[in-house]
Amino acid sequence: MRPWPVTLTDGDVTLRPLRHSDGGQWREVRRRNADWLQEWEATLPPEALAEGEAAPTFSMMVRRLKREAKEGRTLPWALAHQGRLAGQVTVGGITWGSLRAGYIGYWIDREVAGRGIMPTAVAMALDYCFSTLKLHRIEINIRPENAASLRVVEKLGVAREGERASYLHINGAWRDHVTFAAYSGDVPEGWLARYRMHHPAR
Repeated sequence: MRPWPVTLTDGDVTLRPLRHSDGGQWREVRRRNADWLQEWEATLPPEALAEGEAAPTFSMMVRRLKREAKEGRTLPWALAHQGRLAGQVTVGGITWGSLRAGYIGYWIDREVAGRGIMPTAVAMALDYCFSTLKLHRIEINIRPENAASLRVVEKLGVAREGERASYLHINGAWRDHVTFAAYSGDVPEGWLARYRMHHPAR
């Protein structure tokens, strides 16, 4: 069984397990950012709705993520900045065996976006996945219209691999995504160290 819970910290940026007690802060941040995040939010397609599937509540989401984390399939981190909840970074779809891969998804409070917080958090997540978990490949899928998310992978230097048509159901429709991927051994010095080298903390 892979180790969980895990907390990672760099300066005033922390990745820690998402917990039930985050519910109040999480809902408040999501409420303030509803208009900004809606365009990029995953939604249930008509087929799922027809089968009676419903969007999970915060408590349901945390329970599912905790279960998947204990099974070694997900790393569900709350992103904290200066001790306050500011978003999420999730490594999901972790597969072991001959694949040893996963993907990273993330969102951040608009009030603190653009300060290098998310690139720092994603770099820490990549380092943990490669150095500690010994995964081989981590991908990040981003809608081509999502300039803010694209800026994160650009700052980190994650390589673009291609495009996926109708990849995820986002904001009410199947949307195309651009795929970026990082591999073990790509950055021997570590993703966070390289990011700091090119983007010194202000």
